[in-house]
Amino acid sequence: MSTPTAASTISPTMTPLLNPMFRFQWEKAQDCFVLLFPEGMVKLNGGAGEIMQLIDGNKNVEQITDSLQSKFPDAGNLAPDVNEFITTAIEKKWLYHD
Repeated sequence: MSTPTAASTISPTMTPLLNPMFRFQWEKAQDCFVLLFPEGMVKLNGGAGEIMQLIDGNKNVEQITDSLQSKFPDAGNLAPDVNEFITTAIEKKWLYHD
């Protein structure tokens, strides 16, 4: 598992994986998806939650993006948003990648 620097680019074939220090779940009390970790919780916005639901350690970035494009056909090109979120999540160590 490696962690890119801010200057790194996200490859369509990269497969992101949740850092085992975090647990992704729906939090009814917060009415949103969250990442839980020993010191606290990160509340995710709707788009981040949609992306995180698809991160299973098997799907690559292209497959995640394609799934979201199918689910939200009127949203336009989602690749930049998916790449930006995954880059941020890797920088924050929420995610690793192959």
